[in-house]
Amino acid sequence: MTNQTCAAPERVRIDKWLWFARMARTRAAAARLVADGYVRINGERALRPGKMLKAGDIVTLALAHDTRVLRVIAPGVRRSDAQAASLLYENLQGGGDWPQAEQ
Repeated sequence: MTNQTCAAPERVRIDKWLWFARMARTRAAAARLVADGYVRINGERALRPGKMLKAGDIVTLALAHDTRVLRVIAPGVRRSDAQAASLLYENLQGGGDWPQAEQ
């Protein structure tokens, strides 16, 4: 028997992270953003929703009327309120808070 802890994982799928960070309303919408080519990780297009993300990665998200550049602070373990979600990333554009993503 192994000794497993309930600590946060070091890596998480990009679609889950976008959903945890409230960049998409549903996980399916987050997966669609990735599959449609609107997400880059460290400057490279994420080709599949299962691409793994870790703390320190730079995520660029191209939305209809906005482009967001975020540094991943934590992978997250579940979707929570907006205040908790904002602790998962650092806004690298310096524009302050955004309205909720509409995808």
